[in-house]
Amino acid sequence: MKVIVNVRLKEGVLDPQGKAVKHALASLGFSGVRDVRVAKQIVLELDGEDRDKIYA
Repeated sequence: MKVIVNVRLKEGVLDPQGKAVKHALASLGFSGVRDVRVAKQIVLELDGEDRDKIYA
């Protein structure tokens, strides 16, 4: 079973890495980008398929 966990900053918390990416996109000509938030994704491969046991 594959479990995907997305980790990101809460709304209202400054994201300097996202701001840098937004600036870089603007310099490359992507003018329609309103906001950028950078997050991390963790992908877990678990043994078994019984969701009740995995999430217990």
